[in-house]
Amino acid sequence: MSKYQEIDLSKIRTYSVKDRKSKVHLKDFIKMDQVNIIDFINVLPNFLKAKDFRKLLFYCVNAYKIRKPIMIMMGGHIIKLGLGPLLIKLMENKIITSIAVNGSVCIHDFEIALFGKTSEDVSQALEDGSFGMGEETGRIINQVINQGDEQNLGVGEALGKYIMENKLPNWKKSVFAQAYKNNVPITVHIAIGTDIIHQHKYADGGHTGRASYRDFKIFTNLVKELNNGGILMNFGSAVILPEIFLKAVTIVRNLGYPLKNFYTAVFDMNYHYRPQTNIVQRPTASGGKGYYFIGHHEIMIPLFGYALLNSINNFNW
Repeated sequence: MSKYQEIDLSKIRTYSVKDRKSKVHLKDFIKMDQVNIIDFINVLPNFLKAKDFRKLLFYCVNAYKIRKPIMIMMGGHIIKLGLGPLLIKLMENKIITSIAVNGSVCIHDFEIALFGKTSEDVSQALEDGSFGMGEETGRIINQVINQGDEQNLGVGEALGKYIMENKLPNWKKSVFAQAYKNNVPITVHIAIGTDIIHQHKYADGGHTGRASYRDFKIFTNLVKELNNGGILMNFGSAVILPEIFLKAVTIVRNLGYPLKNFYTAVFDMNYHYRPQTNIVQRPTASGGKGYYFIGHHEIMIPLFGYALLNSINNFNW
């Protein structure tokens, strides 16, 4: 027994997410209309980031053609900004081959699937201790993780399976459900204590740790396929996923798998040391190239996503 006392979560007060005012609603998500953005890409000057943007597109199209992976890593902001339908479209077109996320992505995707809304007013809720205390979110996600671990599933597979098989009201808009449906591995890399579901009495560190570690090993197994032409792009995770990727690269090379001549990119709203070092520079030092693009996610990711969709079938530069 530890000589230190733990906080007791058994008396945590919760509320229904149905009654919570949320800042993000499905009606404001990206509209997946037919848009041909290639003409715009073709008129860009061939300098600096415009040149890098075109090069990354070229490498992505080449990866698609030679059946190399196009791996996405991302933080919760991507879901909160309504970009899930774009990711789903890329999966349906067999362009994205895997997705790695931090724990917050589970929460926002699940709430969109169940309620069609997500993202509370943190500052206001923090004042009275109600921040993150949505009953359904904390109870169901933890139960899915716990039961999934007992079935030897990772967090991503367990949650995607649950949302799809239970046909939650907006399951067709869920990145997790559609990843499961399209056989695209989605792995969840959780730092215990960082997500609101860890505040609930249903949380179990043993199940959470095992299931997320299982996802880490699944992710690492996918990373070894990047060799000679694969793509890895990070959307908005500044710390956890860049660190996860660096450890995965180390394991792959330590086990004797060749891993060079692949391409990486970071899309973020500002510059961070960790993504620059752990994604753009270090992993590609022995061959390949890394890129860094700065701009708002709600503009840059649709721009690149639509350009990629269009380029797959119309690549003539």
